[in-house]
Amino acid sequence: VCVVCSVCCVCVSVVKLWASAFGGEIKSISTKYSGSQLLQKKYKDQEKSVRLEEVDGAKLVKTVAENMEEIFRRKAEATRRLVEAAEEAHLQHEENPDLQYEYFNAVLINEVDEDGNSVELGGEFILEPNDHFNNLSVNLSLSVVQVPTNMYNKDPDIVNGVYWSEALNKVFVDNFERDPSLIWQYFGSAKGFFRQYPGVKWHPDEHGVISFDCRNRKWYIQAATSPKDVVILVDVSGSMKGLRLTIARQTVSSILDTLGDDDFFNIIAYNQEIHYVEPCLNGTLVQADRTNKDHFREHLDKLFAKGIGLLGEALAEAFTILNEFNQAGRGSVCSRAIMLVTDGATKMYDDVFAKYNWPERKVRIFPYLIGRESAFADNLKWMACTNKGYFSQISTLADVQENVMRYLHVMSRPKVIDHEHDTVWTEAYVDSAVMTTVAMPVFSTKNETVSCGILLGVAGTDIPIQELMKTVPKHKLGIHGYVFAITNNGYILMHPDLRPLYQEGQKRRKAHYSSVDLSEVEWEDTDDFLRTAMVNRKTGTFSMEVKRTVDKGVRIIPVCDYVCSVGVALSRGHGKYFFKGNVSLEAGLRDLEQPDVALAHEWTYCNTDEHHEHRYLTQIQAIRLYLTGRKPHLKFTTYTHMTEILYLLKKKTHKGVEIAFLGTRTGLSRTNLFVAPEQLTNQDLLTAEDNEGVFNADHFPLWYKRAAEQVPGTFVYSIPFSSARENKSVVLASTAIQLLDDRKSPIAAAVGIQMKLDFFQRKFWTASRQCNALDGKCTISCDNEDIKCYLIDNNGFILVSEDYSQTGLFFGEVEGVVMNKLLLMGSFKRITLYDYQALCKEYAGSSDSAHTLLDVSNHTEVFCSSQIPFGRAQRRTMMVPCDTEYPAFVSERTIKETTGSIECEGCMRTFVIQQIPSSNLFMVVFYRLCVPITFNPLAHNESLKCERLKFQKDRKRPDSCHPFHPEENAMECGSAATLSPTLVAAVFPILTFFISR
Repeated sequence: VCVVCSVCCVCVSVVKLWASAFGGEIKSISTKYSGSQLLQKKYKDQEKSVRLEEVDGAKLVKTVAENMEEIFRRKAEATRRLVEAAEEAHLQHEENPDLQYEYFNAVLINEVDEDGNSVELGGEFILEPNDHFNNLSVNLSLSVVQVPTNMYNKDPDIVNGVYWSEALNKVFVDNFERDPSLIWQYFGSAKGFFRQYPGVKWHPDEHGVISFDCRNRKWYIQAATSPKDVVILVDVSGSMKGLRLTIARQTVSSILDTLGDDDFFNIIAYNQEIHYVEPCLNGTLVQADRTNKDHFREHLDKLFAKGIGLLGEALAEAFTILNEFNQAGRGSVCSRAIMLVTDGATKMYDDVFAKYNWPERKVRIFPYLIGRESAFADNLKWMACTNKGYFSQISTLADVQENVMRYLHVMSRPKVIDHEHDTVWTEAYVDSAVMTTVAMPVFSTKNETVSCGILLGVAGTDIPIQELMKTVPKHKLGIHGYVFAITNNGYILMHPDLRPLYQEGQKRRKAHYSSVDLSEVEWEDTDDFLRTAMVNRKTGTFSMEVKRTVDKGVRIIPVCDYVCSVGVALSRGHGKYFFKGNVSLEAGLRDLEQPDVALAHEWTYCNTDEHHEHRYLTQIQAIRLYLTGRKPHLKFTTYTHMTEILYLLKKKTHKGVEIAFLGTRTGLSRTNLFVAPEQLTNQDLLTAEDNEGVFNADHFPLWYKRAAEQVPGTFVYSIPFSSARENKSVVLASTAIQLLDDRKSPIAAAVGIQMKLDFFQRKFWTASRQCNALDGKCTISCDNEDIKCYLIDNNGFILVSEDYSQTGLFFGEVEGVVMNKLLLMGSFKRITLYDYQALCKEYAGSSDSAHTLLDVSNHTEVFCSSQIPFGRAQRRTMMVPCDTEYPAFVSERTIKETTGSIECEGCMRTFVIQQIPSSNLFMVVFYRLCVPITFNPLAHNESLKCERLKFQKDRKRPDSCHPFHPEENAMECGSAATLSPTLVAAVFPILTFFISR
């Protein structure tokens, strides 16, 4: 029916005719060339021989946890063998200050001088490429030794340590032979050198520097010391001006480097007043994760020196914070320390220590004297010795690193004396891949050093997260299901939504990727029910409505149901069931022999890691060998239905359709090209470059996932988003193949085609010229200048527009008035999403560019780079981490057509939105509007950073704590031997009393 106002109105019946014509044409093409109906029939024919099973979530998560525990156990055993070998080698070694020993230095190996001779500590070192180590050239027989650039390669302490640790070479090799899945093994020495296996050449940066110091790595810090609460006091009195303040800043920064995720800290600057470096954290401590440490570093540059220093008040404040925090059961509830960075103390402040710390001395004091003068050194030394700490003097910037590190020796003493080899696991981090590390401390076991508690170093080995993912039976998880794991602090160890890199395919890491909390990716868990249960290692099941973002966070898919211990997410309906087929061995092998069949690259069907001779096998090769009985030791996983029927698409040709593809629930895929490979418009499709479009370790292809959420028998059409470049030249169409006529039926497969965008659009424009006029003269068509026609998908993205440049844009950007009307009428609904790993462009002109997102008083505008581009930044600016709130839009499935009107120059101009049959598409037709086109999305909303800094989520503390030991030799406190005779006499009775306790 058409309204009387014919100039301003659109006939619903005409639009319905267009939609029907286009829908019928495009479905016919999609069905014919994808083979979807034939494949559906093939599966139906096998329905009676297929067994449907429900996924037992509790059993599944238990299996995954047990498989991961077995991996961790093997890696821990390998590390323990290194620890035992290192302690035995050191026990048998006699220190020799004159020892001369040539070793393979990681930087100098295979280097020659001008005469072609090997340089000292170099020598010929055989290196061969090895794909197990990311195709790096390595030596599987020997390790290499790396020494930081600021240390002397032939220092007697280093030479002696390198000499006795050569005994680890045999253990490295033996470990690798026992467990071929091992990658890097190493020993980090307390002296600073780093022994790494397999041997590999290291390359300095452009300045000839290698800044890597193993003692600053989290695996070393966590293994070497018990968790600790630390308050850093920084003297900013007038005497600290100039170089002294620069050294002080570097000292504080180096102390922060030595703190890990299990530690808590705060920084207080003092002169005649007390100044919290972060004012919003007055009187509290925060977790020493990367985000918080970097936040405090930004504030250090703002420190300036003036006035006089009142140390007594600062010490009292530090003791108060530490004691109150400990008594409240917050923080580490283990070791406590005060780091004092100053150029001197005019007195000993024994009254403060007597009030807050004696006689138990549960808070250690570590004074760092800045500068060359020693006028007040005795007082600082006394503080360290009477409070179980350590005194250091730092005269230059070059002295900072080694002097700061000395406190770790003192903090590790109780653990060493207890001889507790605690095993630690780090959070996920990016090296050559995303990985975690298992580490254990190495102690001196010589009788004469027992009371000194000497830490020799830390041994460790890396575990790629990819290896943990291999334990997951992905066919049981289903299309939207996934496995995730967290550390004791609630940080992500593995999760499909962890985004550690600035951009996929790039090596540049986000600054704070290693401290992403579970609540920041599972943000629908607003009460932290899931997170709290997992941190406290509880087992159970609960349901939660979840919106999974896809296509870089602009399309959404609903997911539900959680089972947690490690953590398994399962989707309702088809995601809770899977099926097992009954295919003969011959049929299965025949399928695998087809040249166009591929397996999910990152899925494990046969375990090829347990024996060296199997490592060269591809998964298809391994399966063939296993099924034919030629390699019976290969462990075959539970993919008992992997040889599903694969319909071989008949070769056809079509000028618009380029490729047909099929994927099954077990990760098998098959393709049929209708053009030569080099003629494909989008050559990344179904390749490793198309990360979202292939089966990988943590997700099904995007075209498969979106097809699964459509009504059975319908196709989903989309223009693929590309992380590398905008690709507006093709359209993908896919549909799901169900085994049963039931929404709970598992999705057996999905098929689809890739067609040229111009071909797809021509079909649309042809359909939009049709009408019911008997004379064939249509009064309205999309060719009319006054009519605007769009084809959009169920998330509001444009597939067809008369302006080709609008293809792929959000409809609200282009036609804001109409989009607002569609939202008001309920045709689309807005859903709020959150991204706590976002990167935002910060506009130039900010007075403190590194600080704006952390200061609630600063309202600098930001534009989130990773979300829907409703606006355009006019200038290039720096990228900073930010928390964002942004909208996504979803069509209402029950509404097939809608008409509405917008007032324009005295006439109500109508618009029509009509669903394209059997698809996720909508045709939108309306007369050109005379009102301004605006659309207001939700503003990006940054979290109140100060509140987030203060708020401490539940965490599980490490099982062991070693804050002090009665047998400690507290006289090992720095240069205490140089105390003046008067001071020694005055202090001796006190020391005697405390040490005798």
